[in-house]
Amino acid sequence: MSLSGKSEIIGYERADGRVGIRNVVVIAYLVECAHHVARRIAMYFPDDPVHVIGFSGCYPNSYADKMMNALCTHPNVGAVLLVSLGCESFNRNRLLANIEASGRPVRLVGIQSTGGTGHSITEGKAFVQSALSEIAHVPRAVLPFEDMIIGVVSGGSDATSGLTANPAAGRAFDKIVEMGATAIFENTGEMIGLEHHMAGRAVTAELGNELIEAVNKAARYYSIMGHGSFAPGNAEGGLTTLEEKSMGAYCKSGSAPIVGMIKPADRPGRKGLYLMDIVPDGEPRFGFPNPNDIWEMNELIASGAHCVLFTTGRGSVAGSAISPVIKICANPETYRRMEEDMDINAGKILYDEATTDQVADEIVEKIIRVAHGEMTCSESLGHQEFVLGYKSFEPIGPACLPVG
Repeated sequence: MSLSGKSEIIGYERADGRVGIRNVVVIAYLVECAHHVARRIAMYFPDDPVHVIGFSGCYPNSYADKMMNALCTHPNVGAVLLVSLGCESFNRNRLLANIEASGRPVRLVGIQSTGGTGHSITEGKAFVQSALSEIAHVPRAVLPFEDMIIGVVSGGSDATSGLTANPAAGRAFDKIVEMGATAIFENTGEMIGLEHHMAGRAVTAELGNELIEAVNKAARYYSIMGHGSFAPGNAEGGLTTLEEKSMGAYCKSGSAPIVGMIKPADRPGRKGLYLMDIVPDGEPRFGFPNPNDIWEMNELIASGAHCVLFTTGRGSVAGSAISPVIKICANPETYRRMEEDMDINAGKILYDEATTDQVADEIVEKIIRVAHGEMTCSESLGHQEFVLGYKSFEPIGPACLPVG
């Protein structure tokens, strides 16, 4: 597979013109009370691309609403079953209308109106069976590599992460941007102390100021909450400070110019490299702004990521619903123990068995193969982790998305 990305990727064409690399049926519960029914429906389809996502809260939240609307109309999604209890505050009818307008098969099952658990499972199962048959005939279309969106997160970092996997992912991001595609990195809470360096890569001074303010906001949030993005597992893995972890995490962004900053479920307005600001706006209300790696992956996917790179030193088994996750292992010892969960062994760099650039090429080649349909390790093992909670964001300002 050539790094040029010119070998044709044939994806799944959606009515809005976007093209996906997967064709899944999403079962989306709209309150925790509907989670069991959604999960039971999915259990009837263990060998089919049926993924469960959902929002557990009953109190309305504009962020969760935006996320669910974006995820249910993601280009990797072919059809959607909405599972509602019936008395939750989520705007289910608007979500239903938006999915219908996107041209996807969709059905809303209301547990209270349908007659309870058993009746709802029966109705939902029938729809999923029908939807799987219908989306098998979705038109296929060429997906140019430059139309792809790729995200990156890190999790379970250790002392090797900043030496191998993260720099290799960053170099891969440089290559992805050079090839004309869109790349998104995130986690402003792990950029503290690096904000001015990052701002120097912004394509405009105004954007640079926005990047600095986003990191300052994260620092304020952490200060008020009394903790930062540094876990006991990081220390056990040999990291000593948040600054040390942050420098390694920042490497994932590579060295390309930063063309914009987005917030979760915002779609990039032009091609290039973006920072995603995942820390809520306003005064802290909903706890830890960076609760876990899976939540971060969901936010990248909601912004259109066809697939997500996941770097790890300690080891992680997490995958995701909707979009494939490519695991890049930083530590060669971890890779040996957990090879079945890892797609790329970046630990080779430590033993001079490969250069950073060679591992970056391996990552880009893997992205292309996955776009062609090759399953990642997490997909093969059946991982479809998903989590979504409460946050609060203000819309991005004009300085965050330079025109051009």
